[in-house]
Amino acid sequence: MLLLGLLLVLGCATLVMLLFIYLTSETYAKVIRFKEEQFYLDPKTAEKLRFPSIEDESTILLSVIVPAYNEEKRLPVMLEECLDYLEKKLNSDPSCTFEVLIVDDGSNDKTTEVGLSYSTKYGCDKVRVLTLSTNRGKGGAVRLGMLSARGKQLLFADADGATTFEDISKLQNNLIELVKDQPMDKALGLVCGSRAHLEKEAIASRSFFRTVLMKGFHLLVWLFAARSVRDTQCGFKLLTRPTARLCFPNLHIERWFKNRSCMELASDGSRLDPDVAAVLHWSLES
Repeated sequence: MLLLGLLLVLGCATLVMLLFIYLTSETYAKVIRFKEEQFYLDPKTAEKLRFPSIEDESTILLSVIVPAYNEEKRLPVMLEECLDYLEKKLNSDPSCTFEVLIVDDGSNDKTTEVGLSYSTKYGCDKVRVLTLSTNRGKGGAVRLGMLSARGKQLLFADADGATTFEDISKLQNNLIELVKDQPMDKALGLVCGSRAHLEKEAIASRSFFRTVLMKGFHLLVWLFAARSVRDTQCGFKLLTRPTARLCFPNLHIERWFKNRSCMELASDGSRLDPDVAAVLHWSLES
């Protein structure tokens, strides 16, 4: 009887929670963007220029979206590696045009100033800074960055530099294979970096409680979202422009759960690579 009573209480609580979510949720996602967030600064001329739209045609090959919150110390290390690699690629192949779009998510430090110093060095055609008026969370920062990008391919990468940036070539090769003979600016496709092959090593360094939480989270993601992706939280994902148009205007969740939401939308509407496992060099200490 006690077990039956507990199950009844749990069932009622679940129904109440689902009813609450249904009554308070919105059918369509709302993208809130303040006027000042529609412009970026050209530090050489002090002129404010309007960002393009994801609905526009692509004008470069690659856009790198870097969400950053209070990252003035770690951001330069990531940008040095990223821009050094991209400049070498551009010098060897003029078709490898790029931009790095740093999205300052309402930081309290000098993240914007750091980003603008690189915009001064490389020019605002290659490095742009989108400073958000208020903190949106990582999902909101990535979304507004994606909606302001110019690339045929769009990558979002974490500011901590946890992934070796040259591994983007492996993602790009997998994306080309995924879309096959379709034009990149017309095809739907998304590939994900993965740390799933490091799971055993990670578990060895985690507490039992954190391991239980991790396994529980993975189970929920598998049940309710993307079953084909083993590591939805890896901050290194590459997608085509049409996929970005599909996913990010429809993203309801702006904070830490945005990876799962993006994977769910991509699984429903685009071609999703299950994992690019064991191809990324990852630091477990990051």
